[in-house]
Parts: sequence; C-alpha cells; structure tokens
Amino acid sequence: MSNENHVAGNDGFDPSKVQKLSFTEILKRIGPGIILTGVVIGPGNITTSAMIGANYGYGLLWLIIPILLMGVTFMLTSYRISMLTGMPILHAIRHYYGGAAAGFCGIALFLSCLFFTLGNVSGTGAGMNLIFGINWKLGALIMLAVLLGLYFSKGVYSKVEKGIMICIVGMILAFYATLVATGGPAWGEMGKGLVKWSLPEGSMTTALAYISTNAAVTAGIYGTYLGAEKKWKKEDLFNGAMKWDAVAHIVTVILISGAIMLVGAIVLNPQGIAIQAPAQLAELLVPFLGGAAKYVMGIALLGAGFSSLLGNTQRGMVLLSAGFDKDVALESKIIRWGCVASLAFACVICFIYDGSPTQLIFIANIATSIATPAAGLFIMLMFWKTEVQGGLKPPRVLQVLMTVSYCFTLLMTVSALGNYIPKLIQSFSK
Repeated sequence: MSNENHVAGNDGFDPSKVQKLSFTEILKRIGPGIILTGVVIGPGNITTSAMIGANYGYGLLWLIIPILLMGVTFMLTSYRISMLTGMPILHAIRHYYGGAAAGFCGIALFLSCLFFTLGNVSGTGAGMNLIFGINWKLGALIMLAVLLGLYFSKGVYSKVEKGIMICIVGMILAFYATLVATGGPAWGEMGKGLVKWSLPEGSMTTALAYISTNAAVTAGIYGTYLGAEKKWKKEDLFNGAMKWDAVAHIVTVILISGAIMLVGAIVLNPQGIAIQAPAQLAELLVPFLGGAAKYVMGIALLGAGFSSLLGNTQRGMVLLSAGFDKDVALESKIIRWGCVASLAFACVICFIYDGSPTQLIFIANIATSIATPAAGLFIMLMFWKTEVQGGLKPPRVLQVLMTVSYCFTLLMTVSALGNYIPKLIQSFSK
C-alpha cells in the first residue's frame, strides 16, 4: 500500500536498512489490529451484514472491495503519522492544528464510540432474549451489571475476553458451516455482486452503516494508542509488522462480515425476510443448526456485544481524553469512571427507545459515521505535510489513497445522513 523509501530521515533513520521480519516474528509484533477486530465485530456488524444480504442479496457485495482498500489505508496512514512524528494521532492533531481541532476530533470520535455502545448494549439484550426468552432490556441490564463487576475486578478481563473470543470463533464456524450446508453461494451472482458497483434504491443508509462499521478512521486512530502499549518502534513501520497488522485486521473483519452477508443473501433474501427482530437473525443459522439456531445466534450476539462493550467503551474515553490532552491510561480514574458514565447514558437511551433492538443497533451504526468526516479531514491534511514525513520520501500512493478514501466516505456520509437524520429524530421522538 505504501511506497518503499530509501531516503534517510532527518534523524539519520534509513528505512532501506531495516530488515524484514519473518512470518513468526510478524506474528509476535502484530496485536492492535486483532484487538480492534474484537471491537469492530459487535452486534452492529452482525446485524448490518445480515440486513444487507437479506434486503439486497448479492447487490452490495462489492462494498468489501472499498472497505479493504479504505480500511488498510486509514490504518497505515495513522500508523505512519504516529511513528514518524512520535505522537499518537490526536496528540499530533493538537501539535499541528491546535487544541480546538484536537478537542473537536476527540468529541466526534467519542460520540461515534458512544453510538457504537448503544448497539452493543442492544446486542447483549438481543442475545439474552434469544437464549432465555426474557425482555431484551432486562437482559441488557443483567449483562451490564456483570460488566461493571468485571470492570472493577483484577485479572478477570483476560479470562473473560478469551471465553468470549471462543464464542465469536464458534459463530464464525457456524456461519461458514451454514454456507456449506446451503450449497454455497450462487457463484455467478456473487461475481456480479463484486464487479457491478451500484446502489439499489433505498440502500444508501445501509451501505453507509456497513462501511462505517468496517472501515473507519477510528480504528486506525485508536490503533496508534494501542501501538504505544505494544511498544512499536519506527522500524515496525518498515519491517512488515504494521502493514500486516492492518491487513490482518481488515481481512479478518471482511471474512466474518462477508460470510454473514452471504448467508443472509442465500437464506433470507429468497424468502423476502427483512431483519427487524433478533429471532430473524437466528433464522440465518437454521439450515445448519435447526432448532438450536436461536441459542447459537444468542450466544454470538451476547459474546460479540459483551466483548465489544469492554473494548469500545474504553476506546471512546481514551480518544476523548486524548483530544483534551488528559490522562489516557486505562487504569486512570478519568477513563474508568468515564466508561461507567458512558454505559449509564447508553443504557438510558436504549431503554427509552420504543422499538426492536435490531433496529436500534442499525440506527446506532449509521450514527457512528460522524467520526471519519471529522477526524479524517485532519489526518488527510496532516499526511500531505512534508514535515510529517520526517525527512523521508513521501508515500504518494498511500497519500492519494487516503485522499480518495476520505472523499468517498465524506460523499456517502453527507448523502446518507441527509436522508436518514429526519427518520432518526422521528424514531426517538415517538
């Protein structure tokens, strides 16, 4: 994605002298991208992917191509800026554009994550509804109580995260097994869906929700803070570690959401079933699992929502604090209690919403799209600054891809939100 540089930087750093890592060494150095995958694959991703397949069949399958290019571009651009300036993204924005710009981006990113949290709260409730048949709001409340208990415990997070990842892996296996059980996709239609880039009538907001979930600058920005925890160095920008970390994240996300989209196209679209309730999500797995489908889907939504809640709530508070140059340590009081306040606010919004949890998840996904137009503008402008490149040869291909990706996202966001915001206000006013 980026060009090789053979010009030594102002500090004498020469990328051409950096030795490429072996496959085993790369596996040891990557990490932030995998964590980000756990944050991205939440109930919103499952719901939106299923909606696309159910409503439009293979018609929007082409979205995975720009998502692949945009996702890797956003992450590599953020990583490069961070490594060459020695500052995570929001700190770099503060340095080059001032505190007001950094604060504005911090607020936009926080709000995006907060809307994402709405989807996660609703998703855990939907999971509890499928598994135990209880009201989804009661189920969400129970899981939030469990989350808060774990959040203030020591040494429990890693164990819970591993257990949840097992649930998510089980969900992935179930969807791919369902693909096999249904005879697989119609390859001709699938090919047309990949090469025919068009938006069926009424699909703009769904396409925006899908893109904003799978390819947003938020992942790259937060990745620069996780990279600091990983103790990444400038060499990791050129030895393959960061490139493959970004690729691993986006490819994993596409493999999961793409499989769900295909199952929706095969199972639900021919029956004309639109996703409006958790039970309809469970119907995706019926061809393979029969009566057990609702329990497996319930576990998938519960696990995805719970794991995403753990990571995404912290992400929002870290980015807000960074925007105002405050403490970003996960153990700090401002992050910990800020997360509690965010969860409480998300709970109130979810509980006053008089509608299906799957519809609230979809609405929340659309609302997360505000992050890229705000923070992405400063990242794009900063990336064209000669001084940001640290004396190295500018990566023109990556700069152009960043600009095109930002403009594409901005165009889709303005078009989709212009049509959907009135509906969003109406749904909450009811």
